[in-house]
Amino acid sequence: MKRFFAVAALCLALLAACSSNPKVSRVDANTRTDLSGYWNNTDVTIVCDSLISSFLQSPRVTEFVARKGALPVILIGSFRNESDEHIETSIISTIMEQAIFDSGKALPVAGGASRGELRAERTEQQSYASEDTAAALANELGADFLLTGTVRTIVDQAGKTTTRTYYVSAELSDIETTARLWMGQNNEIKKVIVRPGVKF
Repeated sequence: MKRFFAVAALCLALLAACSSNPKVSRVDANTRTDLSGYWNNTDVTIVCDSLISSFLQSPRVTEFVARKGALPVILIGSFRNESDEHIETSIISTIMEQAIFDSGKALPVAGGASRGELRAERTEQQSYASEDTAAALANELGADFLLTGTVRTIVDQAGKTTTRTYYVSAELSDIETTARLWMGQNNEIKKVIVRPGVKF
């Protein structure tokens, strides 16, 4: 009898485990979702579209191109996360770089880990590649500007209701003079989250 109850308990445990498996459904990548109330891919899209549009329409950027007679060379720096939650800000940097490149209005250059790999490869070529095919040293394209940014949040809470407002700013700075060529900010992301009460 004890064995029967043990087997029955095991079967019930297995059934419970099966029923607790997550249900997964695929959706279009452009579908807007908001499950937790925290930063998500929809927010990234809204913010990046706004900042990129502001940058590309900036009269100062257009004026610089006309004055120099060439595309501004831009190094994409980091977007600092100064919010109260984990945000993978490198996604913002990558989207901004891709959009700037696709626009044809500026020329991004490699930075960060990519630049380190390029320099390591160039250095190795001096020893291992033939003289006529080795990349030359000290021949990088110097950047005119550095693009950086910040993500911040303001959180207001009362009882089970929380309001989260995101402020994402970006700046394009002259590397030689530190003067700002462009500044943009997006504060369109504001969420009201109502947590359900605990039921006993």
